[in-house]
Amino acid sequence: MEDTVSPEKPPSTRRYSFNAQAFLESPGVAKRSVEYRKAQKIYCQGDPAISVIYIRKGGVKLSVVSSVGKEAIVALLGPGDFLGEGCLTGLPFRMGTAAAITPTTVLVIEKNEMMRVLHKEHKLSDRFIAYLLTRNIRVEEDLVDQLFNSIEKRLARTLLMLARYGQLDHPQKMLPKISQETLAKMIGTTRPRVNVFMNKFRRLGFIRYNGSLQINSSLLSVVLHD
Repeated sequence: MEDTVSPEKPPSTRRYSFNAQAFLESPGVAKRSVEYRKAQKIYCQGDPAISVIYIRKGGVKLSVVSSVGKEAIVALLGPGDFLGEGCLTGLPFRMGTAAAITPTTVLVIEKNEMMRVLHKEHKLSDRFIAYLLTRNIRVEEDLVDQLFNSIEKRLARTLLMLARYGQLDHPQKMLPKISQETLAKMIGTTRPRVNVFMNKFRRLGFIRYNGSLQINSSLLSVVLHD
């Protein structure tokens, strides 16, 4: 299975009537558009934190490496997502590594410019705050998931999140394939255990492989089942 991520579709405009991408791409915002190849690093853990990055298309993997060299995947982000926002709080260095997991295009906005436009355009600040709150809730849910849920439930929830169930009015059911190794790192288990449950989900009709990964809404039953 190939490393990649959720659909190249912006978040629902019904939820956020303000078009953040159109505003950030406008002449009134100083930014750079940068393209990355698959597996190319956008920034590395320990790099100076000097900019906020907005994903126009593609996918990004955020990971952290411990002092003993163990890697943990923190998040997989897609179009419409921000990263590197820690610089706005005065964080001097990047806390993790961001790498493209499919050909990716981003807008790079320097810290001072991002602060300027957030103060100037209230609709952008509202959109940005809503995004950060959503990310914070996701982090808390991930912690609860790791502490209390089984591997099977954690895997089902991760697949549903990649398909953006609950985030888009029309979730993307068809996803490019993502490696079992990546899924294992995301949910804190081994690749063989992921393989066991992926095969089970396929037998039960919750997912399908056919050049891409199809996530069926019936997978929700695994998460909701006590």
